Amino acid sequence: MTEQQPYQVLRQFPRFELRHYPSYVVAEVEVSGDFDRASNAGFGPLVGFIGGRNHASSKIAMTAPVIQESAQADGTSIAMTAPVIQEPAGHGRHIVQFVMPADMHLTQMPTPADSRVKLRLISAHDAVAVRYSGFASAAKYDSKLTGLIADLQRAGFEVAGTPRSARFDPPWTPPFLRRNEVIVPVKQA
Repeated sequence: MTEQQPYQVLRQFPRFELRHYPSYVVAEVEVSGDFDRASNAGFGPLVGFIGGRNHASSKIAMTAPVIQESAQADGTSIAMTAPVIQEPAGHGRHIVQFVMPADMHLTQMPTPADSRVKLRLISAHDAVAVRYSGFASAAKYDSKLTGLIADLQRAGFEVAGTPRSARFDPPWTPPFLRRNEVIVPVKQA
């Protein structure tokens, strides 16, 4: 069974849940292209890294989810603002991340052999999440994100970081059984 990123559910709301994520390590790669192709483009270098393409030739267990967020030209995450404006998917930049196993710390990680792969510690934070099944397309992500932003603002939360798409299942999983999430870091208003 694939290890899943740990979090604690702090509170259930009618359409989303508030979670606390402890700090974690990600291996990430920045890719160009539209939302729907970015995950596939980033997957290869990340699978190579966990499969032993690193300076220690160490294999690292695959975990879930695979995370994707939008990036600026300099590679930094794009901060979320409100309102959310939905536009047709363009050729942007995305950061695709694999969450490393919970028992691995940044200092224990082998150095990636592929210079595109970066390792980063994500600080502990609170976030709201909404789950959905089917394909994690740009249109579905945008729709779920727009609804989630409206719901969290009505509940008294402020966006405190970059929204992310999380995919939990391998590509052969039937769409109706897939677990996808939109996750938005928050702070109470």
